[in-house]
Amino acid sequence: MDHELSPAAQAMRDHLAARFPDAELTILPPTPGRISGRMSLHVARLKLPRFGWIYATTGLWDATQKHGHALEFVLHASIPEDDLHVETLTMTAWYHALGGDHELGLGHTVPIGRPWLPGSSCDHLLVSLPYPWGPELEQCELPGGHARVLWLLPITEAEKIYRHQNDLEALEQRLEDAGINPVDPHRTSVVAEDEIGGLPRKRARRFLRRISGRGPARPSGTP
Repeated sequence: MDHELSPAAQAMRDHLAARFPDAELTILPPTPGRISGRMSLHVARLKLPRFGWIYATTGLWDATQKHGHALEFVLHASIPEDDLHVETLTMTAWYHALGGDHELGLGHTVPIGRPWLPGSSCDHLLVSLPYPWGPELEQCELPGGHARVLWLLPITEAEKIYRHQNDLEALEQRLEDAGINPVDPHRTSVVAEDEIGGLPRKRARRFLRRISGRGPARPSGTP
């Protein structure tokens, strides 16, 4: 079921289907709440033959494109927790669509406000190149423009701080050297707390309440 996708969202869906021809692709219902009044955002779920599930935004381009260019995001998971993953992508899309200081790009980080999956120490996302799938996924042609598809990689708060104290390449090298399994919700942080002087606890729960229509809030954290 396509849930009245826009032409750009349909093109994103077709792009995913072409990149993952053996996957079972489903367009999930949009998340209720305030975001529905700002953009027509849907999330595609792909059940891969191996290596879990991919969740992807479809329709973010319509709300954020500039001169025909914009971003769409994918999240790779080992567990098909539809409600959580749709909420995570919806929050990130809303954050990005606010523009200005909230506009996301390669190497930026965004707080989730909770573990990305129950029991995980990863409660932030790193906007990364889609390394596991290459430029074939990253480049998506759309009617009237182009979308760059970027990967939302769950990271710990210590890893987020390390990225901002150093740079994106330094964190990516740490992750690569550790040989992390990016879909393992229980993976160990590659950055120890004592390396970055402790963890200033900042939460984004009020932001989640805002996009779901449960109360006003300002987003927390910075790219």
